[in-house]
Amino acid sequence: MKVLKFGGTSVGSSEGILNLLSIIRKEVQSGEKPVVVLSAMSGITNLLLKMTQDAAAGAEFETSIAKLKERHSAIVTEMLPTQLQEPVQAQLQEYFNEVSQLLSAIRSLKECTPRAHDLVISYGEKCSTLLISKIAAQFFPEALFVESSELIKTDSNFGNARVDTELTDRLVSTFYHSHKDKLLFITGFVASDMQRQITTLGRGGSDYTAALVGAALNCQEIQIWTGVNGMMTADPKWVKKAFTLSDLSYNEAMEMSFFGAKVIYPPTMIPAFLKKIPIIIKNTLKPDLAGTVISHSGGTSNLPIKGISSINKISVINLQGSGMVGRAGFSGKLFSLLAHEQISVIMITQSSSEHSITFAIKPEDAERAKKLIEREFELELKAEKLEQPVIEEGLSVLAIVGENMKQTPGISGKLFSALGRNGVNVRAIAQGSSEHNISVIISQQDLAKALNAVHDAFFTDLKKTLNVFCLGTGNIGKTLFRQLLDHREFLQKHNGIQVKVIGVSNSRKMLFDLDGISLENWQQELDEQGKPADLGLFISEMKSLNLPNCVFVDNTASPKPITYYEEIFSSNVSVVTSNKIGNSSSYSQYRLFKDTAHTHGVDFFYETNVGAGLPIVRTLQDLMMSGDRVLKIEAVLSGTISFIFNHFKGDVTFHDVVKMAQEKGYTEPDPRDDLNGTDFMRKMLILARDAGYPLEAGDVQIENILPESCMHAQSVPEFYEELQKADDYFNKLKREAEESGRALRFIGKLEDGKVEITLQMVDESHPFFVLSGSDNIISFTTERYKDRPLVVKGPGAGAEVTAAGVFADIVNVGTH
Repeated sequence: MKVLKFGGTSVGSSEGILNLLSIIRKEVQSGEKPVVVLSAMSGITNLLLKMTQDAAAGAEFETSIAKLKERHSAIVTEMLPTQLQEPVQAQLQEYFNEVSQLLSAIRSLKECTPRAHDLVISYGEKCSTLLISKIAAQFFPEALFVESSELIKTDSNFGNARVDTELTDRLVSTFYHSHKDKLLFITGFVASDMQRQITTLGRGGSDYTAALVGAALNCQEIQIWTGVNGMMTADPKWVKKAFTLSDLSYNEAMEMSFFGAKVIYPPTMIPAFLKKIPIIIKNTLKPDLAGTVISHSGGTSNLPIKGISSINKISVINLQGSGMVGRAGFSGKLFSLLAHEQISVIMITQSSSEHSITFAIKPEDAERAKKLIEREFELELKAEKLEQPVIEEGLSVLAIVGENMKQTPGISGKLFSALGRNGVNVRAIAQGSSEHNISVIISQQDLAKALNAVHDAFFTDLKKTLNVFCLGTGNIGKTLFRQLLDHREFLQKHNGIQVKVIGVSNSRKMLFDLDGISLENWQQELDEQGKPADLGLFISEMKSLNLPNCVFVDNTASPKPITYYEEIFSSNVSVVTSNKIGNSSSYSQYRLFKDTAHTHGVDFFYETNVGAGLPIVRTLQDLMMSGDRVLKIEAVLSGTISFIFNHFKGDVTFHDVVKMAQEKGYTEPDPRDDLNGTDFMRKMLILARDAGYPLEAGDVQIENILPESCMHAQSVPEFYEELQKADDYFNKLKREAEESGRALRFIGKLEDGKVEITLQMVDESHPFFVLSGSDNIISFTTERYKDRPLVVKGPGAGAEVTAAGVFADIVNVGTH
């Protein structure tokens, strides 16, 4: 036979109760009557707790009594025929009256003893079990309401009573075998001491009741029916990607439960563990799902860990001093003291020198524990052999759990790498000798980020999520969003990456959405729901969200975002930028960005600073990283100027070609920003710096290809007027090149630590002679590529290729 326990969500609504009855019917039809254990309706235990607190404070509790009655009466009216309602309502009313009398006594005394407290909250299970048994009797005439206080015997430690297992086994077995023709509905959570006074079994007490009954009867399995699909890899409230585990061993389930997995509690498993009875966690609302089987073997799994558990709020007490070194029994004395006072220690870590002990406890126990330590070790403190105990608050525990951890190398490294890369500082570490668990203490504000980062790191068959904050919605920004949308499925299927755009800002509006901004309707959402843009607030919001695998994308040409880069890196956020200003300003700033990113273990990618989407920066960095040495770099790196000189042929004028380039979007709003060579200079400067030369912008020699009159024009229209006047000058250059069979090329060169950019005429023997469109080309002459330089060639301008370069940088975050 089986023991079926149904939780608060299963008995708290007509839908849950109908599912409960359907589940019982299937069991009965299979030929064996199960034993059914029931919790109070969801929310009722908390309501009863509030009543006791209100009564002890002398406040009114009648409103809460009315809510208690209303919740149960509504189910009676909805699920029982009229002729059966009155006797059930009468019995429930008797319970409500008893609760009211108890609360009146508590209010008169202005004190609620632990004994009275247990008695009041026991009525939650009494009411629900009576009600469900009467509803079930319509379909199962043999249904019998059983008060577990008659069967489960404990000591008189009210609130968390210790079970007399031997007596309980005997009482349960005797009762069951004398009522084998009945379908038993037993109250969970409630027991009684030897004086028949009501006691309760503490947190998870209804599950414990089911396990005690199941163990006493040597049942086939214990089913825990809840509102979730089973034990999950992490808390789904924190980790959206958490999924249900099919199998767990008792050890794994105990570890996860101890560290906060609320689906089942450690004491529940002990009776089942001793009898090797499987526990199955299932969802009442989705009964066809397999759920999670907790068994002695735990099934087989290739996963390095089974799950990630956490305790949201803990306090840590640090105790240190020379008086602890070599003193046998000090730790035993300390923890015996805490145990005697019912203070549960969650986690312990001790330095190898025995100079310090750190232990985690519940925040509500911290001050009491500190005073106990101060009193117990008063002499040591006065003699300064011990320092004053220090309480640290605002902390959490994160634990990874799994029996496969023991034979899988690199588990600790993967855990700490995931935490470190996301800027999560580990305050203390503990690992049991069984190697089934590694626990770390971290800041509470980092818990959500840590859980998601660690989940992504260990469950690699899932998609890694990059949380992206995009600045700039011009041509590159818009194209990037379209590319991300078009390639979303490909990224997930082939790269295991999900890019979620959390924040978007331009110069007018900014928008955030934790679930991800729609890449189909981002423009509309930004316009309609966006707040006024504020770059400082945008950065602050990104930091405060504290998400894992965070990427800041700068698709502007503004100097303002650059001032925040150091702060962003220091917040453990990677930066991907097409904005050249940061890397081409002072060398000290370039170095600062590199060093800060390295210090905080994040990425700084700027491939599109040079050659749009061409793999120029990464090629150079890979050469340098592999120990090669750059001898010379030659390049045509202005897609705009390349386009202009490639089309400056035949009868077309220079003025017309520049105009055409601007109309096609190849130039800046003011074409002089391209033609004066400043953009080219920035690219050559970045390459020189990446090649190891600490150059400044003033060190780059640029030949001016525009007449002075064009440079000094007061506006863009005036510039075009002056450019038209200079037709003779440019036509002369064109004629000279054509007549000699050469091509005009604006070429940058890095050699011997010097950079110059000049307008040259190259013949067909030169690798830069054959260029078309807005192509860029770069030639690396290195120790390894001395005789035949390494050449990279392709489109170097345009929104499509630049956005593609940004796209590639984003998906490479975290891979190096």
